[in-house]
Amino acid sequence: MVPLSWYLIVSFCLFGIGLVGFLIRRNLIMLLLSIEIMLNAVNLSLVALGHYLQDIRPQVMALFIIGCAAGAVAVGLILLVITYRNKATLKVDEFNLLRED
Repeated sequence: MVPLSWYLIVSFCLFGIGLVGFLIRRNLIMLLLSIEIMLNAVNLSLVALGHYLQDIRPQVMALFIIGCAAGAVAVGLILLVITYRNKATLKVDEFNLLRED
């Protein structure tokens, strides 16, 4: 059986990769993917803790997070398509939504 610490280390590494991707990247699609990586890291730690503690509640919470994340991705992709149609770019540095052209 794999110890709990390994799951938490992998979860921490995934969260760190997502955080670095969120802070470094300037493309909106990459930012959205980085947020999803961080959410999946949290889900991994919740499921591992639920299995370790023999409790179903953290695993159910992870399922709710997956459902909410799917809805957030759908809304985020719709906003990305609308932004791309209006500004013809997805780079954060090249557009300002509050400024009128």
